[in-house]
Amino acid sequence: MGVVLAGLLAVALAVANFGEFLGVAWAQGQHLLNAPLFDVGKQPLTALALIKIVLFLGALILFARFSSSILQQKLLTHTRLESGQRYAIARVVSYVVFALGLIIGLESMGLDLSSLVVVGGALGLGVGLGLQTVVSNFVAGLILLVEQPIRVGDRIEVGETYGDVVAMRGRSTWVRTNDNVVIIVPNSDFIEKSVTNWTANDRLVRITLPLGVSYNSDPVQVREALLRVAGANPDVLADPAPDVVFQDFGDSSLDFQLRAWTETKVNHPAILKSDLYFAIFEEFRKLKIEIPFPQRDLHVRTVAPDAAALLHGPVGNRLQA
Repeated sequence: MGVVLAGLLAVALAVANFGEFLGVAWAQGQHLLNAPLFDVGKQPLTALALIKIVLFLGALILFARFSSSILQQKLLTHTRLESGQRYAIARVVSYVVFALGLIIGLESMGLDLSSLVVVGGALGLGVGLGLQTVVSNFVAGLILLVEQPIRVGDRIEVGETYGDVVAMRGRSTWVRTNDNVVIIVPNSDFIEKSVTNWTANDRLVRITLPLGVSYNSDPVQVREALLRVAGANPDVLADPAPDVVFQDFGDSSLDFQLRAWTETKVNHPAILKSDLYFAIFEEFRKLKIEIPFPQRDLHVRTVAPDAAALLHGPVGNRLQA
C-alpha cells in the first residue's frame, strides 16, 4: 500500500512540475510573440502580428481567387460576353477584392495605414533599384485586361511565339503552341512589341498557298483546277469564296497564289495547307500540269585550248556517253 501511495505521489509531483514547465513556456512564448520586432512608422510590429498578417494574406488570396472563379464560371456564363471578356472582368474583380480586403484587414488589426508611408517609400526604393521589370509587367497586365487587345482564346503572334492565349496573369501571359508547349510571355512584350492577333475581330482567317507551273501550262486550266481543289476541302469556306491570283512571270514558272478562307483550322493552318498541297499535286498530275524546278542554260563563249582538247578527246566522249 505504501508503494502505491509513493508512486501516486511521484506522479502528482511530475504532473505539477510539467504543468509548471508548460506555464513558464507559455509565458515565455507569449512574451516572445508580443515583443516588438520593429516599428512601422510609430506602430510597433510583433511576431504575433506578422503571423496574423501572413495568415490573413493567405486567406485573402484564396478568397479573391474563389470570387474570381465563381464570377467567371457561374455568373458571367449567363451573359453574352465572350470568354476573353469574362476572364478580364473576373481578374479585375479579384484585384479589387484583394485591395479592399487588404485595406480593411490591416485597419481591423490596428495598423495605422498612414504609417505605411514608410513602407511605400521602401517599396519605391526597391522599384528604383531592381523591381522595374516586375512593376512594368504588372502594369502592362492591367492595361491588357482593360483595353483587351488580346483575350483568352485569341490566336496571336508576338516575336517568335505563335499560339493560343490560355491564361493572362498579373505578370505574364501563357501562350500554348501547336506542340502543346506553353510559353510564358512577359506582359510588357505585348505593350512594347508588335503583336499579330489573328482572331481579334472573328475566327475567320485567310491562308495563302504560293505555287508555280511550267510555261507550257494553260493559266485558265490552272485556275479552274485550284478552285476545284479548294471547293472540295471541307475546311475551306464557300463564303468568302476562294480565289486564284496570277502573281508573276517567274524565272522558270508561272507563279500563282491560291487564297482560301477558313474558321475551323485557325489553330492549325499548316494542316490545311498540307491537305490542299496534297490535293493540288494529285489534281495537277491528272491534268498533266507540270510543276517545274529552277533551270539555268549555260552558254560558253570561249574555251581554253587545253579544255577544248579534253572535251574533244576521250574525256569528252565519256561525258557524252
